[in-house]
Amino acid sequence: MATMTRFTLDHPADDPHRPGLSGRLNWLRAGILGGNDGIVSVASIVVGVAAATNASGAILTAGAAALVGGAVSMALGEYVSVSSQSDTERAVIAAQRRDLKTMPVDELLELAHLYEARGLSPETAQTVARELTDHDPLSAHLEVQFGIDQADLVSPWHAALASGIAFTIGGLLPVLAMLAPAGIRIPLTFVVVLIALPATGAIGARVGRSPMARAAIRVLVGGALALTATFLIGNALGTLGWSR
Repeated sequence: MATMTRFTLDHPADDPHRPGLSGRLNWLRAGILGGNDGIVSVASIVVGVAAATNASGAILTAGAAALVGGAVSMALGEYVSVSSQSDTERAVIAAQRRDLKTMPVDELLELAHLYEARGLSPETAQTVARELTDHDPLSAHLEVQFGIDQADLVSPWHAALASGIAFTIGGLLPVLAMLAPAGIRIPLTFVVVLIALPATGAIGARVGRSPMARAAIRVLVGGALALTATFLIGNALGTLGWSR
């Protein structure tokens, strides 16, 4: 008697078709951007203040304000942005559900035409559309027409938390570097930031499957320019006595 072997499909960790991957990539993206912004923005502020004055209290106060304000701002920005995307996706799902209920024949023909446009013959496209409609018409239409997986919608809360936490962690690096003695705090902050930034750039490139070296160099140059600009401005203001 012949036996039938059942095969299961194991998705690699970075498979773009892996269930739930879209949501995870969303908060990973938010976290990487938040960490990068935390490093650059907080470091730029504390370096600018430190170039203007040696007062540790003023430097740490500016750093703490930048850390808290930036983290809250990043988290709120991600929440609003991803909420808009999520609201749009849910509206599309609701509209598609209504269309399937009120005009199922038209929707079936539309699905078949979409598969024809992807290269299937008319007969095969109609067969595929009919079988998918019999199984789960809503999921079939959402995937082909809009690229939406209703089981994997983005979460604004996850993105907001990832962004806020990552910003705080990234921003703490330059603040901690500023606790060093006055003579080395600015050079140390430069070193810490210019090491941390390529790391976040490389991680972001790895997640997005783009060249890691190019991304690392890009954020390194951008961060170096930001630090240099704020240092020069802070130094000029300190020389003019504006920091007093």
